[in-house]
Amino acid sequence: MNKQKYSQLLNTLSDKELIKHLYITQFILLIISAGLGIFVFQIEDLFTSLSLFNWNHILIGFALGAAVVGLDMIFMRYLPEKYHDDGGLNKRIFQNMHPAHIAIIAAVISISEEILFRGILQTNLGLLAASIIFAVIHYRYLFNWFLFVNIIFISLLIGFLYMWTGSLLATIIMHFTIDFFLGLLIRYKIFD
Repeated sequence: MNKQKYSQLLNTLSDKELIKHLYITQFILLIISAGLGIFVFQIEDLFTSLSLFNWNHILIGFALGAAVVGLDMIFMRYLPEKYHDDGGLNKRIFQNMHPAHIAIIAAVISISEEILFRGILQTNLGLLAASIIFAVIHYRYLFNWFLFVNIIFISLLIGFLYMWTGSLLATIIMHFTIDFFLGLLIRYKIFD
């Protein structure tokens, strides 16, 4: 599917349908994680890495997430809008959403994606493979070289955090911070 067909498909869905599909997609990722964990990979370490609670890891996850958001804000301010064009999906999802709902969506996404991409795929296939699969899953970014490079970089950074801390909680916090604050930036039209 090319960018034009993707945009046409998005235009056929209401905002409610987009949000419903987002939740369904995240649920499917959790099912894939469970299936891969049970039938393909060993998952003993997954529960250990989820239970590791260390305030330093939490703070590092938050600080790295905030740094990514800060860098993104600089890019949004100084680069042409075409570099940030994801086909309008993020804007449609977040532009009228209550901040509490943005937090819920950011939590659902960060938990489901980090369990799959760091806890299952990176642990068993390696950082680079997990990061490439992570970028491909974010299909809309494939149409924009800047967003694609950006999502690979973010995935590698989150993957390095996981390698360093061994804590999925740290990566979930980082991912949540990025998604939540970028959702707020869209909601409050900071860069419109």
